[in-house]
Amino acid sequence: LKKAEKKLPGVLDSSEIVLLLSQPKGDDFKSVRDKAMLELIYATGIKVSELLAVKVSDVNLTVGILHLKSGEKERIVPIYPAAVKTVADYIQNVRRAIVGENENTYLFTNLSGQPMSRQGFWKIIKYYANKAGIKKEITPQTLRHSFAAHLLENGAKLKDIKEMLGHSDISSTQMYTHMINHKLKTVYDKCHPKA
Repeated sequence: LKKAEKKLPGVLDSSEIVLLLSQPKGDDFKSVRDKAMLELIYATGIKVSELLAVKVSDVNLTVGILHLKSGEKERIVPIYPAAVKTVADYIQNVRRAIVGENENTYLFTNLSGQPMSRQGFWKIIKYYANKAGIKKEITPQTLRHSFAAHLLENGAKLKDIKEMLGHSDISSTQMYTHMINHKLKTVYDKCHPKA
């Protein structure tokens, strides 16, 4: 019996990412917060649970890094300049207005200043994916997978991606190699005149 092929996770291509990240427009609280959340999760490849647990003190915007702690494990992930700018704008102009006098230390909250749920963030992603006209099925993990696939496509080493994703074992990260190989095979079959 042939072993069932493990389904490869969905990823957005670079143009879809650009389209998705450009959807939150305007300077209202929700748009500024949502743009910062989408930019940060794609910039760092963190899990949704990690995004929702990030404290303001975990982000060093001067250096452009995110410091994550999970039990005994710690990791530092770089943040690209556009995401730094978006998160800085959110912190300086919106976060305090949302959180108010509440002593909440989470970087992102719902609009009532309370911790956001995974479902809340999933709805945000779905909303902007629909607005962007992206037809692919998008889950909260899609941006994490896209982050890793895009780094690998652009020459990042697997061990570096493993570190940024916080995988304890390289075999977890190797699925992205399979994704890239699958994509290349599809392009080859579609484009090579003899395929």
